[in-house]
Amino acid sequence: MKFNKSLKVKLWITAVLAFSMTINSCEQFDLEEDPTQSLLAVVPYTNLAELDLAVTGIYGQLNKAAWMTTFYVNGWSGDDITTHRASNKADFREYDQRNVVQSNGRTAVNWRGVYSMILAANTVLTNLEGVELTEKAAQDVLTGETYFLRGLMFYQMARVHGRIPLPLTIEVDPEIGLASQVEVYEQIESDLLQAEALLPTSTAVGAAKPSKGSARAILARLYLDWAGFPVNDNSKYAAAASSAQSVMNGGHGFELVPDMSTLYTVAGRFNTESVFTIAYCASCGLPNRKHGKLGLPSGAPTNGWQETFAEIRFYEDFPEGPRKDATYHDAMPLDADGNIIADASTTPVDSLPWTEFKDQQNPVFRKIVGPFEEGTWQGFQSDRNDYFMRYAEVLLIFAEASGEAGTAGAEAWAALNAVRSRAGLPDVSAADGTIQDLAFQERKWELAGEYLRWNDLVRREQVEAALGGTARDPQVSIGTVFDGDGNPTPTPLTAPSNPILGGLSSSNYFAPLPQAEVERLPNLAN
Repeated sequence: MKFNKSLKVKLWITAVLAFSMTINSCEQFDLEEDPTQSLLAVVPYTNLAELDLAVTGIYGQLNKAAWMTTFYVNGWSGDDITTHRASNKADFREYDQRNVVQSNGRTAVNWRGVYSMILAANTVLTNLEGVELTEKAAQDVLTGETYFLRGLMFYQMARVHGRIPLPLTIEVDPEIGLASQVEVYEQIESDLLQAEALLPTSTAVGAAKPSKGSARAILARLYLDWAGFPVNDNSKYAAAASSAQSVMNGGHGFELVPDMSTLYTVAGRFNTESVFTIAYCASCGLPNRKHGKLGLPSGAPTNGWQETFAEIRFYEDFPEGPRKDATYHDAMPLDADGNIIADASTTPVDSLPWTEFKDQQNPVFRKIVGPFEEGTWQGFQSDRNDYFMRYAEVLLIFAEASGEAGTAGAEAWAALNAVRSRAGLPDVSAADGTIQDLAFQERKWELAGEYLRWNDLVRREQVEAALGGTARDPQVSIGTVFDGDGNPTPTPLTAPSNPILGGLSSSNYFAPLPQAEVERLPNLAN
């Protein structure tokens, strides 16, 4: 890929400065060197400080690439998430309606941010060629982190676009084209295996830096995708099951938190359930802008950003219990003055159910907004972290992949039921269905609103079943319509707010590459 060198240097300096402040404020790492002294030129590293600052710069670029919902725009394609029917959400609506065009602005921004990060990783690996520093163990860990981050970003792009280019050097290749889907998976696998070999067994609680377990967990997800559409290599189910089991039994320090709702709070943002965390710090200049107000409707009393709403049918089908309570707000608690309560000591005197929201009536994700008493819903920025992958998903991968591979035993059923038990649901057994189908269904509820559902639908070719027909029935009455003055009208509103416009066949499972990139590198069109 071709990038402007001066722009790259400016972005990298900014990322290094910001991220070094973030990791210090979170007290996850120790970085005392001056980040501005990082050597950005393509020359071999001569000491550990240079390498450390360069890798810190990649993390900084990850934070800036992922700080807004643009990073997860593909998630709007699933049946769990929707966006506003009008406003300035056109790019999100295109994914929501599976009608993505090459000029989609969110696609382009995401592409630039991710490939800039890949270039930074390639630069680090180039500067490490033939270098052996005196602090060999520390060098190995930082090298492992670089491979991990590059593999993670190739994977992020593959889940959006399917076939992608795979630049592995800092040299611009004007003839670069799209790798085959298998080649893409093989490169991601190679990077993650390299990472696993070099990373430590475990890291600090919260996994803001990856461990061997982090790399192996992402490999388990990769193999599950590999076994499904579009490659459909069923042999990879065994690899997915083996990888997930290795994470479960590998002493990496991962475990389910007892109360799922604590995951979606500022206080609980570093926890044992996160397999890999993208950490944020608003006061350090790297806030998370995917939570809070953007998950609320416009108008009083929230004045929300109306970007991320819950799909109504999905919400209605969701099994009742503590997991649903941790996933959604079905109403807003109000004080005597009609304001949302932002103080846990205040006793609610009323509530505003989602069916009476003005402008657009959709349930609200607690995972996105956070608990009202925390107060983060009042702003666009927070210290909330992103869990790129949770341990609950590892357990469900083990259950599903074991079933598909024909190796499911007591441990696989126990993994599935551990997730169900925390959700307040009874254990299931073979009398209730196949373990692979039960685990796939469990993923639907456990990972709702985490921008993962679409990829599950794609790999199992369930898009038509989820998004077509009665799954998004436009005749479902969901509440009251308000006029411009906030007065109710007699006409009931119906779902969905963003009906499907594009095709639901496998030919429309992956988003087109940005038009500007194809024009600049024509072989990407082939």
